[in-house]
Amino acid sequence: MRAMKRWYRGPSGARCVLFLAATVGATAVSRAAEVDDEWRFAVSPFTHHWRYSEEHKPVWAIGIERQRADDSLIGAAFFSNSFGQDSSYWYYGERYTGFWGRPEIFAQWSVGLLYGYRGKYEDKVPLNHKGFAPGALIGMGWNFNRDSSAQMHLLGDAGVMFQFNYAFR
Repeated sequence: MRAMKRWYRGPSGARCVLFLAATVGATAVSRAAEVDDEWRFAVSPFTHHWRYSEEHKPVWAIGIERQRADDSLIGAAFFSNSFGQDSSYWYYGERYTGFWGRPEIFAQWSVGLLYGYRGKYEDKVPLNHKGFAPGALIGMGWNFNRDSSAQMHLLGDAGVMFQFNYAFR
């Protein structure tokens, strides 16, 4: 409960959520005619760190992404990082379905701008400058059906994030 209070009261969290909602709303309205595009809502309730640290806090994430007919992605995620700081990741990437000849398996990569590792944790992310750093993720996933899937993202040498996705059109 303490984490939720911090999230709702934190100015960076509120601004991020409002910006994300406005961006998604405006883009959805402007692109409503594009039938081949797909929107996905993502939630990550758990992250496993490769190495234990007493400083680590529970990590969670929520996000939204748009996949175009050419399999390119654009998205944004808001999360609580490993040190309990409100953070965000704005990205571009691509999803490859039918990986290894199996239609339900997919691979995904993304690159973008990461914000949130500040103060004494700035050195935890390479090339970080005042909380801003380049970010990159690779992941593998399983499509349960046309609308829902699960995914694992490698977080560099820090750990792995487990994510659930729901598509809406």
